[in-house]
Amino acid sequence: MQTPDDAELARAWRAGDRAAGQALVERHYDGIVRFFRTKAGAHADDLVQRVFLVVADPDKGFRGESSFRTYLFGVARNVLFAHYRGRTRDDRIDDDVSLRSVHDLAPGLSSVAAQRADERLLFDALQRIPIDIQMTLELFYWEDLSIPELAGVLEIPEGTVKSRLHRGRLLLEQAMERIAAPSEARESVRVQLGRWALQMQAAAHGDG
Repeated sequence: MQTPDDAELARAWRAGDRAAGQALVERHYDGIVRFFRTKAGAHADDLVQRVFLVVADPDKGFRGESSFRTYLFGVARNVLFAHYRGRTRDDRIDDDVSLRSVHDLAPGLSSVAAQRADERLLFDALQRIPIDIQMTLELFYWEDLSIPELAGVLEIPEGTVKSRLHRGRLLLEQAMERIAAPSEARESVRVQLGRWALQMQAAAHGDG
Protein backbone atom coordinates (compact mmCIF):
# COMPACT_ATOMS: atom_id res chain seq x y z
CA MET A 1 0.00 0.00 0.00
CA GLN A 2 1.37 3.40 -0.98
CA THR A 3 2.22 5.74 1.88
CA PRO A 4 -0.03 8.84 1.82
CA ASP A 5 1.78 12.07 1.02
CA ASP A 6 1.60 15.18 3.19
CA ALA A 7 -1.26 16.76 1.26
CA GLU A 8 -3.41 13.62 1.53
CA LEU A 9 -2.77 13.34 5.26
CA ALA A 10 -3.53 17.03 5.80
CA ARG A 11 -6.84 16.77 3.94
CA ALA A 12 -7.81 13.69 5.92
CA TRP A 13 -6.90 15.36 9.20
CA ARG A 14 -9.02 18.41 8.43
CA ALA A 15 -11.88 16.04 7.62
CA GLY A 16 -11.63 14.52 11.09
CA ASP A 17 -9.21 11.60 10.62
CA ARG A 18 -7.13 11.68 13.81
CA ALA A 19 -4.85 8.88 12.66
CA ALA A 20 -3.90 10.94 9.60
CA GLY A 21 -3.18 13.88 11.87
CA GLN A 22 -0.98 11.78 14.12
CA ALA A 23 0.95 10.46 11.13
CA LEU A 24 1.50 13.98 9.81
CA VAL A 25 2.65 15.29 13.18
CA GLU A 26 5.09 12.39 13.62
CA ARG A 27 6.49 12.97 10.14
CA HIS A 28 7.31 16.65 10.74
CA TYR A 29 7.52 16.98 14.51
CA ASP A 30 11.32 16.85 14.83
CA GLY A 31 11.84 19.55 12.22
CA ILE A 32 9.43 21.93 13.94
CA VAL A 33 11.05 21.24 17.31
CA ARG A 34 14.46 22.08 15.84
CA PHE A 35 13.02 25.26 14.36
CA PHE A 36 11.91 26.56 17.76
CA ARG A 37 14.72 25.20 19.94
CA THR A 38 17.23 27.58 18.35
CA LYS A 39 14.92 30.58 18.67
CA ALA A 40 12.57 30.15 21.63
CA GLY A 41 14.35 27.99 24.23
CA ALA A 42 12.00 26.93 27.03
CA HIS A 43 8.97 28.16 25.06
CA ALA A 44 9.68 25.73 22.20
CA ASP A 45 7.29 22.95 23.22
CA ASP A 46 4.36 25.34 23.61
CA LEU A 47 5.05 26.94 20.22
CA VAL A 48 5.29 23.53 18.54
CA GLN A 49 1.81 22.71 19.86
CA ARG A 50 0.47 26.02 18.57
CA VAL A 51 1.76 25.24 15.08
CA PHE A 52 -0.02 21.90 14.89
CA LEU A 53 -3.22 23.40 16.31
CA VAL A 54 -3.20 25.81 13.37
CA VAL A 55 -2.57 22.94 10.96
CA ALA A 56 -5.55 21.04 12.40
CA ASP A 57 -7.89 24.06 12.16
CA PRO A 58 -10.32 23.58 9.24
CA ASP A 59 -10.30 27.33 8.57
CA LYS A 60 -6.52 27.79 8.69
CA GLY A 61 -5.19 24.42 7.58
CA PHE A 62 -3.23 23.41 4.50
CA ARG A 63 -4.93 24.33 1.21
CA GLY A 64 -2.48 22.71 -1.19
CA GLU A 65 -1.25 26.02 -2.61
CA SER A 66 2.39 25.11 -1.84
CA SER A 67 4.31 22.11 -0.57
CA PHE A 68 3.20 21.09 2.90
CA ARG A 69 6.62 21.88 4.34
CA THR A 70 6.45 25.40 2.92
CA TYR A 71 3.07 25.86 4.56
CA LEU A 72 4.19 24.27 7.86
CA PHE A 73 7.35 26.33 8.31
CA GLY A 74 5.43 29.43 7.24
CA VAL A 75 3.01 28.76 10.10
CA ALA A 76 5.97 28.21 12.44
CA ARG A 77 7.48 31.55 11.40
CA ASN A 78 4.19 33.37 12.06
CA VAL A 79 3.79 31.66 15.44
CA LEU A 80 7.35 32.60 16.42
CA PHE A 81 6.90 36.25 15.47
CA ALA A 82 3.56 36.43 17.30
CA HIS A 83 5.27 34.95 20.36
CA TYR A 84 7.99 37.60 20.35
CA ARG A 85 5.59 40.46 19.71
CA GLY A 86 3.42 39.25 22.58
CA ARG A 87 6.20 38.97 25.14
CA THR A 88 8.22 42.07 24.23
CA ARG A 89 7.69 45.15 26.36
CA ASP A 90 10.81 46.98 25.20
CA ASP A 91 10.02 50.06 23.12
CA ARG A 92 13.40 49.67 21.42
CA ILE A 93 12.22 46.46 19.76
CA ASP A 94 10.71 47.29 16.39
CA ASP A 95 7.39 45.73 15.41
CA ASP A 96 9.24 43.93 12.63
CA VAL A 97 10.98 41.32 14.77
CA SER A 98 12.45 39.71 11.65
CA LEU A 99 15.10 42.45 11.68
CA ARG A 100 16.18 41.60 15.23
CA SER A 101 18.34 38.75 16.42
CA VAL A 102 17.40 36.09 18.95
CA HIS A 103 20.17 37.54 21.11
CA ASP A 104 18.25 40.86 21.15
CA LEU A 105 14.82 39.31 21.61
CA ALA A 106 15.67 36.61 24.16
CA PRO A 107 19.01 37.37 25.86
CA GLY A 108 20.54 34.38 27.59
CA LEU A 109 18.96 31.71 25.38
CA SER A 110 21.10 28.59 25.67
CA SER A 111 23.02 26.90 22.86
CA VAL A 112 20.37 24.15 22.84
CA ALA A 113 21.76 20.65 22.40
CA ALA A 114 25.20 21.66 21.19
CA GLN A 115 27.88 19.67 22.99
CA ARG A 116 31.07 20.52 21.11
CA ALA A 117 32.71 23.92 21.46
CA ASP A 118 32.48 24.60 17.71
CA GLU A 119 28.76 23.75 17.73
CA ARG A 120 28.13 26.11 20.65
CA LEU A 121 30.02 28.80 18.77
CA LEU A 122 27.87 28.23 15.67
CA PHE A 123 24.61 28.40 17.64
CA ASP A 124 25.72 31.49 19.53
CA ALA A 125 26.64 33.21 16.27
CA LEU A 126 23.35 32.21 14.60
CA GLN A 127 21.47 33.83 17.46
CA ARG A 128 23.31 37.12 16.86
CA ILE A 129 22.21 37.67 13.25
CA PRO A 130 18.73 38.87 12.14
CA ILE A 131 16.22 36.17 12.90
CA ASP A 132 14.89 35.88 9.34
CA ILE A 133 18.44 35.32 8.09
CA GLN A 134 19.07 32.78 10.85
CA MET A 135 15.86 31.07 9.75
CA THR A 136 16.95 31.05 6.10
CA LEU A 137 20.28 29.41 6.88
CA GLU A 138 18.80 26.81 9.21
CA LEU A 139 15.96 25.81 6.89
CA PHE A 140 18.32 25.57 3.92
CA TYR A 141 21.13 23.63 5.60
CA TRP A 142 19.34 21.69 8.32
CA GLU A 143 15.86 21.05 6.93
CA ASP A 144 16.96 20.84 3.28
CA LEU A 145 14.30 23.24 2.01
CA SER A 146 14.71 24.25 -1.62
CA ILE A 147 15.04 27.84 -2.82
CA PRO A 148 11.37 27.89 -4.01
CA GLU A 149 10.21 26.44 -0.67
CA LEU A 150 12.20 29.05 1.24
CA ALA A 151 10.72 31.79 -0.92
CA GLY A 152 7.26 30.57 0.10
CA VAL A 153 8.08 30.37 3.80
CA LEU A 154 9.69 33.81 3.91
CA GLU A 155 7.30 35.40 1.39
CA ILE A 156 10.11 36.82 -0.72
CA PRO A 157 11.29 36.26 -4.33
CA GLU A 158 13.65 33.37 -5.04
CA GLY A 159 16.42 35.78 -6.01
CA THR A 160 16.14 37.42 -2.61
CA VAL A 161 16.48 34.01 -0.95
CA LYS A 162 19.78 33.45 -2.76
CA SER A 163 21.02 36.90 -1.76
CA ARG A 164 19.95 36.27 1.82
CA LEU A 165 21.85 32.98 1.95
CA HIS A 166 25.00 34.71 0.73
CA ARG A 167 24.59 37.61 3.14
CA GLY A 168 23.72 35.22 5.95
CA ARG A 169 26.96 33.29 5.60
CA LEU A 170 28.92 36.56 5.70
CA LEU A 171 27.05 37.83 8.76
CA LEU A 172 27.46 34.49 10.49
CA GLU A 173 31.18 34.46 9.84
CA GLN A 174 31.48 38.00 11.21
CA ALA A 175 29.48 37.05 14.31
CA MET A 176 31.70 34.03 14.91
CA GLU A 177 34.82 36.16 14.61
CA ARG A 178 33.45 38.65 17.16
CA ILE A 179 32.73 36.07 19.84
CA ALA A 180 35.55 33.56 19.31
CA ALA A 181 39.30 33.42 19.35
CA PRO A 182 40.71 33.52 15.78
CA SER A 183 41.73 29.85 15.95
CA GLU A 184 38.16 28.82 16.80
CA ALA A 185 36.65 30.67 13.83
CA ARG A 186 39.04 29.45 11.14
CA GLU A 187 36.85 26.73 9.72
CA SER A 188 34.50 28.13 7.10
CA VAL A 189 30.89 28.82 7.99
CA ARG A 190 29.74 26.75 5.03
CA VAL A 191 31.70 23.72 6.27
CA GLN A 192 30.37 24.03 9.82
CA LEU A 193 26.77 24.42 8.68
CA GLY A 194 27.12 21.47 6.33
CA ARG A 195 28.70 19.19 8.92
CA TRP A 196 26.09 20.02 11.54
CA ALA A 197 23.35 19.42 8.96
CA LEU A 198 24.71 15.92 8.30
CA GLN A 199 24.84 15.20 12.03
CA MET A 200 21.25 16.31 12.51
CA GLN A 201 20.05 14.27 9.54
CA ALA A 202 21.85 11.18 10.84
CA ALA A 203 20.28 11.64 14.27
CA ALA A 204 16.83 12.03 12.70
CA HIS A 205 17.26 8.66 11.00
CA GLY A 206 18.57 6.95 14.11
CA ASP A 207 22.16 6.77 12.95
CA GLY A 208 23.69 9.17 15.48
